Amino acid sequence: MSIRVAIFEDNPIMLDAYKAILNGVTGYSCTGAFTHCNNIKHDIEKSNPDVVLMDIEMYGVDGIEATRQIKVLYPEKKILIQTIFENEEKILAALCAGANGYITKNTSPVKMLEAIADVNHGGSVMSPGVAARVVEVFQQYIRPQVEKKDYDLTQRETEILHLMTQGKALPRIAEEIFLSYETVRSYVKNIYQKLHVAGATEAVAKAIREKLV
Repeated sequence: MSIRVAIFEDNPIMLDAYKAILNGVTGYSCTGAFTHCNNIKHDIEKSNPDVVLMDIEMYGVDGIEATRQIKVLYPEKKILIQTIFENEEKILAALCAGANGYITKNTSPVKMLEAIADVNHGGSVMSPGVAARVVEVFQQYIRPQVEKKDYDLTQRETEILHLMTQGKALPRIAEEIFLSYETVRSYVKNIYQKLHVAGATEAVAKAIREKLV
């Protein structure tokens, strides 16, 4: 079954390019293409996507506010931000609004499709440059605790948590350490339970703050 994708992009040339890529690759389909977010509720209901490919800078309602609205109305929808911006303010604003991933527009079509698949499967995707910026922000603003707590993480769980702090999605982690995706997901659930967190963002923040990796 194809991953249904709705695109919000104010550049008509890029919008057509993304549509052509999605409709030209087996396993993906573009169900909606929009040059603004001013009718976001109508457009999401009309296109009914699994994943939303969202630009940030658009006329009227911008991509960050649109992301926030979508997550309130349709929390099950996955949102992948694709933009030229790598500055901390934009990245954190998008993630706080509920974005499931953040990649830059110089990302190759192959990597873009991989990112769409990753967020569709529940991953949190970031381009390497974006991941580095997020880590820098955490390191700058979150003061490490003096005493390191023991969460009884296994060597494999620590390895996976370390890869998560590098912004790698679960399917990519599975490939890198030669385990199945479901096995990695099981490890990640154990990590969440041991760290007493609800998701990847909290786990990464705690790992950096407490120097667990």
